[in-house]
Amino acid sequence: MPVEMIGWIAPRVSSELIPAEGPAFDPDVIAHTAQIHEHADFDRVLIGYFSDAPDGFMVGAHAAAVTDRLGFLLAHRPGFVAPTVAARKLASFDQLSGGRVAVHIISGGSDSDQAKDGDYTDHAGRYRRSSEYIELLERTWTSDVPFDHEGEFYRIERAWADIRCAQTPRIPVFGGGGSDAAIDALAPHLDVFMLWGEPLAETAAFMERVRARSGKRPIRFSVSTRPILGRTDAEAWDRARDIHAQIKARMGSRAAATPENVGSQRLLQAAADGEVHDTCLWTSLAELTGARGNSTALVGSPETVAKAMVAYYDIGATSLLIRGYDPLPDAIEYGEELIPRVRELVAERDASKG
Repeated sequence: MPVEMIGWIAPRVSSELIPAEGPAFDPDVIAHTAQIHEHADFDRVLIGYFSDAPDGFMVGAHAAAVTDRLGFLLAHRPGFVAPTVAARKLASFDQLSGGRVAVHIISGGSDSDQAKDGDYTDHAGRYRRSSEYIELLERTWTSDVPFDHEGEFYRIERAWADIRCAQTPRIPVFGGGGSDAAIDALAPHLDVFMLWGEPLAETAAFMERVRARSGKRPIRFSVSTRPILGRTDAEAWDRARDIHAQIKARMGSRAAATPENVGSQRLLQAAADGEVHDTCLWTSLAELTGARGNSTALVGSPETVAKAMVAYYDIGATSLLIRGYDPLPDAIEYGEELIPRVRELVAERDASKG
C-alpha cells in the first residue's frame, strides 16, 4: 500500500522555536504554506484545532483555492457543533475542494481547554460523545432516508442532508487518543487511528490493542514525528541539540505544564526510559516541552530518518505525519530530501510482496 505523507498548515507561522507574529489569520501565509506542501509532494495537511484558534474550515477553504492536489485533514472537536450540521459543513468542503477532505476527530485532552468553550464533560464522556458523533456523521452522509436518533448526548428527529460528500460513500475519518477510553470509543468507528511517535515496540503493541477493539472494521494507522535532518547523522544531532537549547532559552525558568492526556504521558514515559530509542527517535524535546502534542523527533541524515520512518510503515502505519521546528523551510527540505526516499523505500517493500 502506498504511504500517505501528511504535513501541517496553520493560519500563521509559529512553532516551539518560532514565536507567533503578525495577524492570527494571515491569508498569504496560508496560501504559501499550502503551496509549499503541495510542491513538496505531501498528500494532505493537518489543520489543527485549539480553543483560541481561527476557524479551520476557513483555513482549509482558502488553502484549497490555491492548490490543485493537496488534501486536507481538518481537526474537529465534538461538543460545540451538532453532528448533523458538521456533516453538512464537511460535505460542503469536500465538494468545494473536489474530494480532498478528511476529518480528524479530537475529543479533547485538556479539561481547561474544553472549559474555554464552555464544555465540562469529563474525559471518558468526551470519548463516548465522539463515538456517538462519528456515528451520526456517517448516517448523515450516507442515509437514503431521514432518520431519528436518541443517544446519551444527542437526540435528533428526521435528520437529512441534501449535500453529500464528493468522495464515495463519505470522507475518511481519522482520530486518536492514548487512553483505554479512546481505544474503546473510537477504534470501532475510525478509518485511521493517529498515534504520536513512540518507540517501535510500544507503537506495535498499541496498534494491536486498537485492532483488537476495531472488530471486523479494517483500520489503518498514522504516526506523527518531528524530523530533524542534516547532511550527516552528526550534523543532524548538532542541529537537534541547538534546537533544544533555543527552545529551552525561550522557556526560561518556566516549567512545562504536567499533561492531562494519556498520549502525552506516554511520550514522557518514553523519555524517562531513555533519550534515544530504536535508531534515532529522540525524546528530549518531548521531555522539555511537557510532550505537548507531537513532540518526539527523528534525528539523522535523510537516509537514516527515511529508514526510521519506514520502520513505522513496516509495523502498520500507512500514514506518516511530519512537521518541523522551522515549519516552511523544513517542509521544503522534507520534499527535497526525505519524502522521495520514504516513497522509494515503501515502493520497494510493496514490490517485494508482489
